[in-house]
Amino acid sequence: MDFFTAIQESFSVLLKGKNAVRLLGGLWVTVWISVVSVVLSLFFGVLFGIALCSKNKIIKFIGTVYLEFIRIMPQMVLLFLAYFGLTHATGLSISGEAASILVFTLWGTAEMGDLVRGALESIPRHQYESAAAIGLSKNQIFFFVIIPQAVKRLIPLSMNLITRMIKTTSLVVFVGVIEVIKIGQQIIEANRLTVPTASIAVYGVIFLLYFAVCFPLSFFAQRLEKKW
Repeated sequence: MDFFTAIQESFSVLLKGKNAVRLLGGLWVTVWISVVSVVLSLFFGVLFGIALCSKNKIIKFIGTVYLEFIRIMPQMVLLFLAYFGLTHATGLSISGEAASILVFTLWGTAEMGDLVRGALESIPRHQYESAAAIGLSKNQIFFFVIIPQAVKRLIPLSMNLITRMIKTTSLVVFVGVIEVIKIGQQIIEANRLTVPTASIAVYGVIFLLYFAVCFPLSFFAQRLEKKW
């Protein structure tokens, strides 16, 4: 069997039954977990970032410890702790999807919070002083002067974080979530004897699906970064 024949036979697997539809269904699970995690991370991340800028040493210390813990701990270990650890510790049955959303929200909140902190601290001090000189209150300075400038610096960076979160959701397969990679593995296993080269087409299509989701975000982030 030559190379081109093997490729053709490999892609024929996707036309069998509902394999292509199943892959799209798996992609929807991946996107759903990503969207919920990203929305929660953006909300809690902004609050966490503001807390990291607090002058209260206790709040800042707790926030820094949390940030470093999340950064040091691999996402895979966090998934196992959430999926298996919480079940044994509390006796509650937690689904793979719920454990995944919990872990990615905790991770995204920490990373987003650090981005918010960096964006807020990057605003020059004279912006505060100039706003105060024209009679604006502290709240007015924060919401009408600092926040608009911080958002411009934050959006491109947050887009990159969102892209990383989407790609990292591939790890949820290890806690029993039936998403696009798991379905791809099932298709490959089902055709292991009849079409040994099925993995070429299946993983190739999975790559294209991830690319179709992530590339617009990366492109948008690059355009914003150049514009702002």
